[in-house]
Amino acid sequence: MKATNSSDLKIREISAQETYDLRHRVMWPNKPEKYVALENDAKGIHFGLSKDSRLISVVSLFITNDGAQFRKLATEKSEQGNGYGTLLLNHLMAIITNRKIKKIWCNARADKTSFYERFGMQPTSKTFTKGGIDYIIMEKIYKSNL
Repeated sequence: MKATNSSDLKIREISAQETYDLRHRVMWPNKPEKYVALENDAKGIHFGLSKDSRLISVVSLFITNDGAQFRKLATEKSEQGNGYGTLLLNHLMAIITNRKIKKIWCNARADKTSFYERFGMQPTSKTFTKGGIDYIIMEKIYKSNL
């Protein structure tokens, strides 16, 4: 992983609409852009990581009661492997800790589970397929927040 502590990087809250272009290009480029919009996007908190003022990574967080789900983590293909997704997930994990949320979970693409395991997330027995891609639901329980 390349160094990511440069002063030209900034994480900020953004609108759901600001995530759509990057979600579309990275996750589902062969589908219409509306395919990446979520029904509950209006209820989420959306974050973007900018490098030199250019949005290069996004993620959406949905908090309900004492749990949270993050969805649609996407990093510009040319910027993948540089630690930007890690920075965004570390940001989310800090929010979870500060808000005393008990569990965070995600729908991980099956070929990406090792990435989420680095954050203490564990695969569950719940799986599904969407658009020909296999997913595993992964979660992390915050015992200190119980």
